[in-house]
Amino acid sequence: MGTGATVTLGVSLAVPEPYGTVLQERRASFGDTAAHGIPTHITLLPPTEVRAAARPAIEAHLARVALGGRPFTVRLSGTGTFRPLSPVVFVQVVEGVLECSRLQEQVRDPQGPLARELAFPYHPHVTVAHGIDDAAMDRADAELSGFEASWTAAGFALYLQGEDCVWRLQREFAFGRSEGVPSVPPAAGTGTGPATLGGTPHTSAPASAAGPASVPHTCRPPATL
Repeated sequence: MGTGATVTLGVSLAVPEPYGTVLQERRASFGDTAAHGIPTHITLLPPTEVRAAARPAIEAHLARVALGGRPFTVRLSGTGTFRPLSPVVFVQVVEGVLECSRLQEQVRDPQGPLARELAFPYHPHVTVAHGIDDAAMDRADAELSGFEASWTAAGFALYLQGEDCVWRLQREFAFGRSEGVPSVPPAAGTGTGPATLGGTPHTSAPASAAGPASVPHTCRPPATL
């Protein structure tokens, strides 16, 4: 890989099991063909193209952000939409909003290697439908309106978008420490299922179980804001 090579990265808070798979499968059931290439998540950094050589500095930066973080409760409840501005239906984050907002600001620190502006104000959420027909979007909105989940977030993760448009887990960053966080080899993160870092689910089950340059044009950018 040459010195001028670039990669597309994203940083997110994983939605843990069993919720991650439930929402990913529901997203696919609504006809969203990108579902199995995007682990279920809450975005902290949207798809961002960076120099491949900057990866060590980026990972060091994310480790410092994680070191200052502390576990916090995330709770999802009901659905919302960005329509007509953006063709997205999402599950709402109703607890943990301030913590997610603080984290994404630290990840995009203007003095850091991931400094960038956002196209829209940050709004933490979990996408369950994007860019599909209106009837399917309406169905996603209605069928997941009773969805409930909560867990304790223990850290966040770095993902790489492959040429096949699949997002693969690269490294997990646990809150409160900068060393000893295992790195996941690129081959291990297939992108076909949700990443598991992000916290320990609470005992309640889901209520419904039925910057830099943009992402390359060959891949449909996931809705992240």
